[in-house]
Amino acid sequence: MITSDLGAQSLRKAFSTFPTGVVAVCGLDRDGNLAGMAVSTFVPVSIDPPLVGICLQKSSRTWPVLREIPVLGISVMSHGHHVVARQLAAKEGDRFAGVSTSVTDRGAVLLSDAAAAFECTYVEQVDAGDHVFALLRIESAAWDGDAAPLLFHMSKFVEFEPSRISLRTQGLVPAVDWC
Repeated sequence: MITSDLGAQSLRKAFSTFPTGVVAVCGLDRDGNLAGMAVSTFVPVSIDPPLVGICLQKSSRTWPVLREIPVLGISVMSHGHHVVARQLAAKEGDRFAGVSTSVTDRGAVLLSDAAAAFECTYVEQVDAGDHVFALLRIESAAWDGDAAPLLFHMSKFVEFEPSRISLRTQGLVPAVDWC
């Protein structure tokens, strides 16, 4: 359905039809406390130099804290993280209650059992309407090729099982290097 109604509710509905991955962006603040949030707009930007980007609401109270942390952990959430995703997206309360994390030697905070994990440093941010687009440099990366990612689709967290939808291995879709 094509509409010229570009109100917030209509746009949210239209945007929600595009499934996205969900990442946790976490670190230790100046006082050594855990700080973090769930982000559904995460994009690989460049291989050389290694860069990723995230979009964050300007009204976020967490992003200004995270932006000042020297090394951030980005965890690509997997199947079992739907409860964690809701906690990290909450406006109030202890976002890390019962959440299993680890801290790297560089100080990045990562979720246990993530599909992929990145240690990143803040580069810059660009104004993008009611959001900012933050560019982060990847300092290290790890991944679990068998982990099924958590997706955000139609305003809900959904679990995706790559083994159930394997068009490439069935020869229906040629392999493509998107980067």
